[in-house]
Amino acid sequence: QVQLVESGGGLVQAGGSLRVSCAASGRTLSGYVMGWFQQAPGKEREFVAAISQNGGIYYADSKKGRFTISRENGRVYLQMNSLKPEDTAVYYCAARVGSVVATEIASYDYWGQGTQVTVSS
Repeated sequence: QVQLVESGGGLVQAGGSLRVSCAASGRTLSGYVMGWFQQAPGKEREFVAAISQNGGIYYADSKKGRFTISRENGRVYLQMNSLKPEDTAVYYCAARVGSVVATEIASYDYWGQGTQVTVSS
């Protein structure tokens, strides 16, 4: 069982930046494909970005050029720049057993509890 813990969420003004991170309790995340998802109030959870063990990366179209996913020292990060009010959501990290990045929720095996990101206008 992999327990994921997100951190780094908060309140930021539109145009600002925020970095959220994900770690696993008691283990490294280096052996998993890692993804970030967002869930806005009243909406379904949706894909944001994913990174494979060898650095393959995929972004949702709406996040390209503004968000950057990375992994270092067994943790995974999501750097969010030029934030917009519509980026307001709970951000979840997820781990996938395998080596291919995926965008579907069902492809991920472990999930964190999420961290709230609020972007004010």
